[in-house]
Amino acid sequence: MSNRRDFMKNTALAGAGLLVTPQLFPFTGSPNEKIIVGAVGTNSRGFFLARMFAKMPNVEVAYICDVDEKVLEKTIADIEKISGKKPKAYKDVRKLLEEKDLDAILIAAPDHWHAPAALMALQAGKHVYVEKPCSHNPAEGEILVQAMAKYGKLVQMGSQRRSFPRVIEAMQALKDGIIGRPYFAKGWYANNRKPIGVGKKVAPPANLDFDLWQGPAPRREFQDNLVHYNWHWFWHWGTGEALNNGTHELDVMRWGLGVDFPSRVTSAGGRYAYKDDWETPDTQSISFEFANNTSMLWEGRSCNGFPGEGVGRGVIFYGDKGTLSIPGGDDYKVYDLDNKLVKEVKTNLQEAQRTNTMGMGELLDGLHLTNFAESIRGKQQLTCPIAEGHKSTLLPQLGNIALRTGAVLTCDPSNGHILKNKAAMKLWSRTYEKGWEMKL
Repeated sequence: MSNRRDFMKNTALAGAGLLVTPQLFPFTGSPNEKIIVGAVGTNSRGFFLARMFAKMPNVEVAYICDVDEKVLEKTIADIEKISGKKPKAYKDVRKLLEEKDLDAILIAAPDHWHAPAALMALQAGKHVYVEKPCSHNPAEGEILVQAMAKYGKLVQMGSQRRSFPRVIEAMQALKDGIIGRPYFAKGWYANNRKPIGVGKKVAPPANLDFDLWQGPAPRREFQDNLVHYNWHWFWHWGTGEALNNGTHELDVMRWGLGVDFPSRVTSAGGRYAYKDDWETPDTQSISFEFANNTSMLWEGRSCNGFPGEGVGRGVIFYGDKGTLSIPGGDDYKVYDLDNKLVKEVKTNLQEAQRTNTMGMGELLDGLHLTNFAESIRGKQQLTCPIAEGHKSTLLPQLGNIALRTGAVLTCDPSNGHILKNKAAMKLWSRTYEKGWEMKL
């Protein structure tokens, strides 16, 4: 118990230190503990994470890699302001990975790039911090789990709540029986996204290398409503809201119920709000059943931001002696079976200004980056290694497969593989542009 308290205290202090300049937060380790990072894909979330890495003690963001020249220039200028050193620019991650002093890469490129870039990095002897989802499809996630073991480097997925002190505390409370046996969990995400229209086939902007942007994905024509964000809603490159945001809640639910792979998956939903090019569902519910007699439900509403339980995202656990609620961030509440509030825990790291793109803010999200850096140094263990990240990414992937095939999926609870459904298994993997195939 004391070790857990010390871990929570130390990670909280380390996270708070992210907002302090290196001069005010001197690093006390040896010089060889400096970590050289390359950031890959820095338009939005990647820009935010690169800035956070640059503020960390004894971490240098020495390389920026992006296929958009304007994004590249903006990120380099900003990192130089923070660190006082100008990072080197790259457009092609394959060239970046040839840098000998590079220790780790941050991957925040579009979803279809996550697993291929991570595999390349591992094969080049680099550690990897990959944003969720860790893969575009289940087969890629399995490859990354094998690759981490084969190449002996660390892979942390961006399930930041795994490093939130009060969420860690809540998970331990569940295990200690604070609500008895938790047998059902519900999670949700709501937003008010606008229509993306019908795209026109036009030439890519001069600043964007669209061929390299597509990378591992088979080639499609450029259209003017795709880059930089709407690719999320096209199956060819993106994975929909279930993986864009649902991965977070599903990870916490899986963690709290103590489950790995489901035995049964169903899903309903569609593109209901608008008629446009958006392919993935804007409204979706996914239900999972597990072999230990538990289940979970996730609901996503991309185009109606009405909050559930008073917040836009969150998780609730229901047990035979009470209920535990985590309203999106690092706070939690516990109720008895008479719905009386018996415990309320609030974090001192929550930030007032948060966005759907930027997550919970630097104080909380920074804990996950600190855990990654300290794990590279051998001082901590990853809170979301790829083996866990894959399991939590697989859940919404199975939900999408169930939705797209209209089937109730029966799965092998030992690995999540879909049983007796050839149509569904066709979506387990994807085809790649020639020369970009993922090979261990």
